[in-house]
Amino acid sequence: MFPQVDITQQFPALYQAYRAFTAAADQAAASAGLSHILGELVKIRVSQLNGCAYCLRMHTRDAVAAGETADRLAVLPAWWESQYFTEQERAALTLAERITRIGDEHTSPAPEIDVEQALSAPQIAAVVWLAVEINGWNRITVSSHTPVAPES
Repeated sequence: MFPQVDITQQFPALYQAYRAFTAAADQAAASAGLSHILGELVKIRVSQLNGCAYCLRMHTRDAVAAGETADRLAVLPAWWESQYFTEQERAALTLAERITRIGDEHTSPAPEIDVEQALSAPQIAAVVWLAVEINGWNRITVSSHTPVAPES
């Protein structure tokens, strides 16, 4: 278990810098032509893999507000088994999972998806930045024990 220290409070300048990084990653995704919903799907899927309740709640709410459906969110943990996602979304999810599981990259088989056919070079770069960004937030909130409780 991690110590009970909110790292965002200990070094607020780093927290603010990471918020700026997040804004830049989101802007890169938009400028590469990726939809806001695709960005949220990447953030949700990475947060599922990392077990980050705080980010899961936040990005699921953001996705719903942007028009994402309950059905697609329900099958996201097994996206490759469904026909709900476009080739571009499938490629982005594949890439995000590979970045998240980078330590296992050399031993785990990758899904049969041609990422470079479905995404342009700027889109690939933007998805990688989104995955790096949300992996960081997952680690910040999990290690800080950020509370996630029902709102009253």
